[in-house]
Amino acid sequence: MTRALGLKLFLAALTMALASPAVAHPHVWVTAKAEIVFGSDGRVTGVRHHWVFDEAYTAYVTQGLDKDNDGKLIPEELQGLADENAASLNEFDYFTVLKARGKPQAFDAPREARMSMDKTQVAMSFLLPLKAPVAPSGAVSIEIEDPTFFVYFSLTEGQAAISLANAPQGCLTSIAKAKPLDATMQQILQDEGAIQTQDIGIEYSNRAIIACP
Repeated sequence: MTRALGLKLFLAALTMALASPAVAHPHVWVTAKAEIVFGSDGRVTGVRHHWVFDEAYTAYVTQGLDKDNDGKLIPEELQGLADENAASLNEFDYFTVLKARGKPQAFDAPREARMSMDKTQVAMSFLLPLKAPVAPSGAVSIEIEDPTFFVYFSLTEGQAAISLANAPQGCLTSIAKAKPLDATMQQILQDEGAIQTQDIGIEYSNRAIIACP
């Protein structure tokens, strides 16, 4: 299977999941961390994401990408996949909601998309710029999740899960990580139609609030 075909099939499945009113059980697992980027004027300019995908997804989407057949995948061989993934993210709202003073902010197209191998898992990083920078006064919040549960996002350990780049002095971050999916919840999610997205609650969402003086 070629990279392009594999990615198209994955995106088609994800599109079907998003169109369904029922929650789909996770098919892709992502360990994520994000960096809130500030400009020289102290305003928030975007989010830099770093996602590490599970081994099954990695094996699926990297088939045929080892062009020199040396058993290793280098960033150059993964660049096409990174570009395609980044280009498709707008269909799913980038799995990211950033709010300033409670109002959702619009994003520009992703930039600086890169992929590399993290041992046996493929990792992707990209910059998600805001269409218009926002002042952090009144609090900025970020949510990283797929409400359909086709992709399950969990944050890395510690405060590094949501970090700040070039933030004004005194900014503080409060992080609420998604509750792990235990065996009972995974079984419920596999029972199509048994539960609606709105019934899940915020405990399965990744959220952070950034407060600056």
